[in-house]
Amino acid sequence: MIIAACRLRLYLPGCESLKDKRGRLKPLLARLRREFNIAAAEVDLQDVWQSAELALVAVANDSARAQAELQQVLRWIERNRPEVEIVDAPLELR
Repeated sequence: MIIAACRLRLYLPGCESLKDKRGRLKPLLARLRREFNIAAAEVDLQDVWQSAELALVAVANDSARAQAELQQVLRWIERNRPEVEIVDAPLELR
């Protein structure tokens, strides 16, 4: 069993409050869980309006598959969520 984890740092331009930030992140997290069958949660920067840090985790039988799943998620976010900008997305395999 291989576990792939990604600490995804996002920039949320135009966010003017924590409520606005929550309104952008909550649907994104739900969609990622539903569409890609991964674990996703906000793990840091909860009190910062225009930044967020998410943890994304995928489990697979081999490292290539686990890494490919998270890469697919990152590409999907870049294409389909113009309201968020990926700043950093280091991947880690265990």
